[in-house]
Amino acid sequence: MNLDDALETFILECRELLEDMETALLSVEQAEEKDELVNAIFRAAHTIKGSSGLFSLDHVVAFTHVVESVLDRVRAGKLSIADQLVVLLLDCCDHIRALIDGVAEGETSGSPELLAVGEPLVVRLRGYLDASPKTSLQNKPEMQTTVHASADADNLRRIGGQGINSDHWHISVRFGPDVLRNGMDPLSFIRYLGTIGSIKGIATLSEAIPAVEDMDPESCYLGFEIAFQSKVDKAGIERVFEFVRDDCRLLILPPNSLISEYVGLLQQHQGDASRLGEMLVKCGTLTSQELDIALNAQTDTPTKPIGTILVEQGSVQPEVVEAALNKQKQIKESGAAESRSIRVDADKLDQLINLVGELIIAGASVNMIAHRAKVIELTESTSKLATLVEEVRDSALQLRMVRIGATFNRFQRVVHDVSRELGKDVQLVIEGEETELDKTVVEKIGDPLMHLVRNSMDHGIEPAELRATRGKPAQGTLKLNAYHDSGAIVISVEDDGGGLKRDRILAKAIERGLVDASHVLSDSEVYSLIFEPGFSTAEKVTNLSGRGVGLDVVKRNITALRGTVSIESEEGVGTTVMVRLPLTLAIIDGFLVGVGKAVYAIPLDMIEECINYSAEPGHDYTNLRGEVLPFIRLRELFAIPGKPAKGENIVVLKYAGQKAGLVVDTLLGEFQTVIKPLGHMFAQSKCISGSTILGSGDVALILDVPQLVRQAMGRSDSPMDARSGTATKAQELLSTA
Repeated sequence: MNLDDALETFILECRELLEDMETALLSVEQAEEKDELVNAIFRAAHTIKGSSGLFSLDHVVAFTHVVESVLDRVRAGKLSIADQLVVLLLDCCDHIRALIDGVAEGETSGSPELLAVGEPLVVRLRGYLDASPKTSLQNKPEMQTTVHASADADNLRRIGGQGINSDHWHISVRFGPDVLRNGMDPLSFIRYLGTIGSIKGIATLSEAIPAVEDMDPESCYLGFEIAFQSKVDKAGIERVFEFVRDDCRLLILPPNSLISEYVGLLQQHQGDASRLGEMLVKCGTLTSQELDIALNAQTDTPTKPIGTILVEQGSVQPEVVEAALNKQKQIKESGAAESRSIRVDADKLDQLINLVGELIIAGASVNMIAHRAKVIELTESTSKLATLVEEVRDSALQLRMVRIGATFNRFQRVVHDVSRELGKDVQLVIEGEETELDKTVVEKIGDPLMHLVRNSMDHGIEPAELRATRGKPAQGTLKLNAYHDSGAIVISVEDDGGGLKRDRILAKAIERGLVDASHVLSDSEVYSLIFEPGFSTAEKVTNLSGRGVGLDVVKRNITALRGTVSIESEEGVGTTVMVRLPLTLAIIDGFLVGVGKAVYAIPLDMIEECINYSAEPGHDYTNLRGEVLPFIRLRELFAIPGKPAKGENIVVLKYAGQKAGLVVDTLLGEFQTVIKPLGHMFAQSKCISGSTILGSGDVALILDVPQLVRQAMGRSDSPMDARSGTATKAQELLSTA
């Protein structure tokens, strides 16, 4: 991995750590057990600081050091993590994110503007620390390192066998020969230990140093035995050495460890065990008597497990041994799980999907040739090939499927900040975060959802005083949910606010000429008017909304994803906005139909059934087992010349709980459909969502089922043309028949 690749990985990991840090900060106030969340926040800041130091990003190190110092006081119980501190740390998260974004853009030393933004944050952070000189972000990190080094020098003292203190950690580390070549300074890790605790004793093992004539000045031959006292846990100590874990052997024993554990430590190192034992005595971890007893006990019972010996001797309780074994098992399982995951560049996945799409098209061509040749063996082989290609397609698409929970969790911060800005108490409830959909859809749905969430908080949820008069709890609830439905994913944004005012929306639409006053509109049609460009009923303009912009862009962005948006609302109760999206934008199972010489593809998961055409002349509906089914003649819709075939068929479409029929000449069967976008010239084409390439090389258009269903039900894309549905008129005719 070259430096550029390493820096890119660093940026990605920092962004992930910042997301984890932000999530923990938003949850810590309500959490019953705060310690784990506080530790997670500290670990994120600590890791970012350490990683930044590797790339000489001194401005990032300087800022995160102050953040880390405040968090260390929180961990030590000297500070309580209350609302004001949470808000400050969230602001610090934003600033660190801006610094990392600057690094991604090439600002490796930090722009003066960003450093100036960080100065007030440092001043506020210093207010939570003990009296200490205020350090400017422009101070050189070398100066800070010197201060730490001099402080650490007091702790780096060698001690003998006297003054034994078992209430400390024991760290045994052997640096590998390539540490120096990889740009690491072993002493810097020892110094850093002094910033998170106190080094009570240290012994340097120099026996590995060869003769002068054989020494390589670029190789490291040192090892250390360290008696270390700190409140950090073992994972925290391990993270000090995380950047050299592959280039060193590290063993850590907790305070008050048993003699047998030190025996195990001696046996894991190469060399003379007694010599290593002397090092443990020298650094103050063991006494000479304890070392002798341990070595003798291990010699007498070489086959008996250490845990069994300790229990028999009464040195430790059985529950402790069992807990240690369980913990060891968890660590092994966790390590195995991590080893099964790899990071893959998104562009490589996109390229894979494109290649799979081309493979499907080529396979369809081969299949067509095999059927024409009428060679049984060739037909069987192509059939097996088609099955394998379908499995490859499903596996490739699964690689692009990601959970929507990460997108939902980002709104925790949005709700936290916006509720403070509006002076409202709003609780965010997230459901369905395990639901998966295509990563491209997830990336592009974030902004529309952001606007819907902010709009619900601003216009939907009432102030606490008004909620109290309506008998509602002072805290409003905003719910995000995602679930699968009929081959699509539905994302709902639901609030328990005041709901939409139907009469006001309709009056505003009539005033603007969007609808005719004589038209009778359903509730859903009235509510959909708010997605018209520039439409707003807000009584005042705020920083969040009310300027008549935004919701039309939301609808346009969702439509660009081949999705739809609808609204359900009850005045005084609340509003639910439902966004329906396809699971993937790349490859789908399709069903081919023919009208004349033209071939069209329909998403298979939106087809309910196919029936023979039967309807009275002049009617655009039929009786489907006692149910009125409105339909559209595809020949008339696209003005295809020629007469209909004698045996026409109706494809019954189902979308969002509604059914409609599509009259076609022929049914051509299932087809793996590779979605190809239409050019800008066809962007405004109605009832067409894309195209695909058939095995013959011909192009088939993919039908827009939501639009077809709306049109069949008597609705058009523009509310200006809204009218009563065909199905309603048909129902009246059937009831009088």
